[in-house]
Amino acid sequence: MLYGGGALFVVELCLVVYCVLNIITTPDADVRNLPKLLWLVLVLFFPIVGGVAWLVAGRPQGPARSLPYKGNTGIPPEYDRPGRATAYRPDDDEAFLRGLRERAEQQRRAAEEQRRRQDEAGSSDAP
Repeated sequence: MLYGGGALFVVELCLVVYCVLNIITTPDADVRNLPKLLWLVLVLFFPIVGGVAWLVAGRPQGPARSLPYKGNTGIPPEYDRPGRATAYRPDDDEAFLRGLRERAEQQRRAAEEQRRRQDEAGSSDAP
């Protein structure tokens, strides 16, 4: 009888230690449902209920906590398409260069028009 009680105490102790360490190392923004300090108090004062509650309702979910899988290359799948041809330097992209030339030409025309208006305004003001 005493051995069974001791084993349950060890399980409870392991649960509390795991949950406390997990709460402490989890970033504040990732903790769900309650503030981090309240989770810590709950686990310490109500070890079994608080520990299970943390594991079910407080711990972060999703891939942020999971380990990367074997085939993870770090490149999002939408960018890992065969045959995708993109220019790595702006000098290699003709459409980009054409857009730059057109924009520069528009700015030149606008500056010339502004100079012409200033000249006309300056000559009409002179007596």
